[in-house]
Amino acid sequence: MKLTSCGAAGEVTGSCHLLTVGGRNILLDCGLIQGRAKDEARNRDPFPFNPAELDAVVLSHAHIDHCGRLPILIRQGFTGPIYTHHASADLCKILLRDSANLNQRDTEYKNKKRARAGKKLLKPLYEDDDVEQTLKQFKGVDYRQSVKLNDHASFSLYDAGHIIGSSMVELKLTENDVKRTFVFSGDLGHRNSPILRDFHHLDTADVVMMESTYGNRLHRDWSETFDEVTDIVKAVRNGKGNVLIPAFAVGRSQMILYMLAKHREDWGIADWRIFLDSPMAIEATNIYLDHNNLYDEAAAAFWAENGKSLGMDNLHFTRTGKESMVINKVKSGAIIIAGSGMCTGGRIRHHLKHNVWRPECHVIIPGYQSYGTTGRKLVEGAKFIKLWGEKIKVAAKIHTVGGLSAHADQDGILSWYKSFKNAPPALMVHGDPDVMRDLGDTIKTQTGGTAHIAQAGKTVDLIDLEALRKPTL
Repeated sequence: MKLTSCGAAGEVTGSCHLLTVGGRNILLDCGLIQGRAKDEARNRDPFPFNPAELDAVVLSHAHIDHCGRLPILIRQGFTGPIYTHHASADLCKILLRDSANLNQRDTEYKNKKRARAGKKLLKPLYEDDDVEQTLKQFKGVDYRQSVKLNDHASFSLYDAGHIIGSSMVELKLTENDVKRTFVFSGDLGHRNSPILRDFHHLDTADVVMMESTYGNRLHRDWSETFDEVTDIVKAVRNGKGNVLIPAFAVGRSQMILYMLAKHREDWGIADWRIFLDSPMAIEATNIYLDHNNLYDEAAAAFWAENGKSLGMDNLHFTRTGKESMVINKVKSGAIIIAGSGMCTGGRIRHHLKHNVWRPECHVIIPGYQSYGTTGRKLVEGAKFIKLWGEKIKVAAKIHTVGGLSAHADQDGILSWYKSFKNAPPALMVHGDPDVMRDLGDTIKTQTGGTAHIAQAGKTVDLIDLEALRKPTL
């Protein structure tokens, strides 16, 4: 009964964890590594296991750093089921198809340069056919439904409150008459956030594996976040500029739209033009509407009353590239929500090119930015950024609004962990090493529990609980 982390170990992206029990193999997540070019190049590395020998994949949610390497897994021989919540399966249809398209275009661009340099041409990580085969292997699951994987393992999903359909995974494992309950948190949501219910609390586990993205940080209270955004909007109104919001197409975009709709009068933006400039975010919004049974009570009532546009007649969904280019003619009074969330690609880069050098404009960063990304450089106060090889001055005001994060902060993570009655040994993943060290120290101080930083490629014995209770930090 062993666990090996093959991604998101000592880093935030690329979630991938191999569970072996009774000689059978189960994979938890299979995500793309994102960030710097040298990090993303690792997506081409072979898996440290044979995909053909996997019984099943259990996917926590649809963000690409958790699902984005599934088509590679299928291409390399995995033929089994991919279990996930129904909403996550629906989201993966748009996210994986988009990922294949972006990857093929990026590879084509790189190959033009490589051909001119006489270098060997690259093949795309995967193509459309790989994605379509992957989607055929999805099996939707309800929350709290028990699913038997094999004679040694079964699992149930519980709401993680991060994006629609996001799940924590509770696994019941048996090997040589030894039983273990192993819980993987997935990505835990920011409590009391708009739209979704808060994450579920479980009370029993022998070992847990938990995300730690904001494990040493506290988000602002929601009321303070609303006040912060109010101040930003007022400053823009006085300065006659635009607001850019780089947002992930799934989760963050819908939350921001909902907030804008709820506060359009308070924030004085009823006469502004609001653009959701992302075909994928528009599709994701439709999926959110299809699964409104997963909303909290207030959001369900609001969306039912106002529909897809949320009652905003000044909201524009821009699907085509031509429509997107027209936005760049708007010099004032626009709120532009576009991907990618870390400014590594997508339409937000075009909007930055036209606005970030203008001191009257503002950029709201609503979530975590990986090392090496353009978004991270903006957060860290870069005076210049490069877009398509062009050096562009950063004169716009950059606002990091951590309260808009879709991830739990330290208090949220601790609340989830403390719900377990016996302070089970924890493996920390999906976080930067310094953050995990701080979180581990806090867990020890407040609960007496032991938290380890998962190491890439290192195998942990889930039977030997005594060894897991020994501190390593």
